[in-house]
Amino acid sequence: MRINNSEFRIQNLFRWFPIVSILFVSAFLRLYRIRDYMTFLGDEGRDAIVVYNILHGKLTLLGPTASVGGFFLGPIYYYFMAVFTFIFNYDPVGPSVMVAVFGIATVWLVYKVCNEFFGKYVATVAALLYAVSPIVVAYSRSSWNPNPLPFFSLLILYLLYKALTKNKKYLFIVSGFLLGIALQLHYLALFLGVVLGFYIFLSNIKSVKNLPKLISGLTMQYFLIFAGFLVGWLPFLAFEFRHGFPNIQSIFNFIFHSGQTGKTSQTLAIIYDVFFRLFGRLVASFPTPEKVNFNNPMFAAWYLFILLLGVISILTLILKLFKSFKKENIEYNKYLLLFSWVFFGILMFGFYKKTIYEYYFGFMFPVPFILVGLSILELKERLPKFGKIAAPILVCALFLINIQGVPFRYEPNRQLNQMEQVSNFVFTKTDAKPFNFALISGNNSDHAYRYFFTVWGRPPVTIEYSGKDPLRKSVMDQLFVVCESLPCRPEGNSLWEIAGFGRAQIVGEWNVSVVKVYKLEHYKGKK
Repeated sequence: MRINNSEFRIQNLFRWFPIVSILFVSAFLRLYRIRDYMTFLGDEGRDAIVVYNILHGKLTLLGPTASVGGFFLGPIYYYFMAVFTFIFNYDPVGPSVMVAVFGIATVWLVYKVCNEFFGKYVATVAALLYAVSPIVVAYSRSSWNPNPLPFFSLLILYLLYKALTKNKKYLFIVSGFLLGIALQLHYLALFLGVVLGFYIFLSNIKSVKNLPKLISGLTMQYFLIFAGFLVGWLPFLAFEFRHGFPNIQSIFNFIFHSGQTGKTSQTLAIIYDVFFRLFGRLVASFPTPEKVNFNNPMFAAWYLFILLLGVISILTLILKLFKSFKKENIEYNKYLLLFSWVFFGILMFGFYKKTIYEYYFGFMFPVPFILVGLSILELKERLPKFGKIAAPILVCALFLINIQGVPFRYEPNRQLNQMEQVSNFVFTKTDAKPFNFALISGNNSDHAYRYFFTVWGRPPVTIEYSGKDPLRKSVMDQLFVVCESLPCRPEGNSLWEIAGFGRAQIVGEWNVSVVKVYKLEHYKGKK
């Protein structure tokens, strides 16, 4: 039977319309006015300066510092940033666009994996809800090293599934290589390593009945993963070899001796909290605890709905896993992958004693959306009369709940523009002469300002301690102080950048944007 060109085009239109529409929505939510809403403070400025130095030949083998444990990550995120910083001609918006691109690519990957595993319906639901989740969107609009982790996590697990079902050795190596990259993005990618380990083990337990063959197969697969991991982690390892493994020792001490990890009396409560937040905060946009009032029936009903949604999603997965156990390995491994991801991922948080922030879930971001899509399909198929009406209503309800929380419904912070405006003002007041610089702020550092000065070719001179600079050559004739905390008086401030300048007097002060700028010179006595 022949299909004419118009029919072929119509078929392709219907085939690609869902994912193209979802990707369009995803791109809009992540890129719309990204410059106005992106975060650009001290941490982002610090990273931007490192990347500037990389692009000027000063390479590095270390990345950002971890938020706990006193150790550094690998440098891969800086090199990702460097590509987009160069493309955008050193505009700090470039790395944020890069993160947005990773976010859009993750939406596509969610669709692709779900379409291959469970069909177009699950793929459409999961990708749509992932595309509009306010927390997912928020972490896709600013440059920060943990933010690309959802893309790498899903890609790693998908390639590992392919490696196990097709017995492709090179895919084990690639999965390990990507895990090495993921661990350079955030240390909680270690949890993802645990997920991989159990997924490989449980998959082999079913498919290989002969014990010697099982052991040899597991040994080979773990070896290939580990070999790929070492290559992916190589920049970090190179630094460690060269400097006596300081960060690996810090990681080891944090895990085994810091008292911040391990089983506690709160383990089950932590596991429950993580389980609820995965579905509540990510999929159903449930408010943070300080905004919840359970005396309000709406909040109580919302909470119970999320709990029911999460439990049904997990039970649906377990039921599918048991049913597929007697089927071929390809079918079983799909559900085993999701089970290993959600079960061991949540379980590992039970041994983490510090505060758990939403971005810590980055390596698990896609999984609750996939499980919800799968459970909605199950509802539709098992209860066709009821599900035919309930399923689209449920999807629409979740979509509408999430779309209410898009970041740009509120006034933008315009942090980048403010930093640039203040920096430019200071720059014009230096009269092209060398200067020192200081920032008085409650919880910010001065790196964002210093980045602009560096790009413009005249970075401020950093005042060195007397032991390193006994002749005080690093102390210039003028010091500019930006006060973000108002009111403030820079004279006599204990901040080193001010105290190290020595006794000074104010010779100029201006209100610029939301801050105050002071110009200080060395004290010359009263006239």
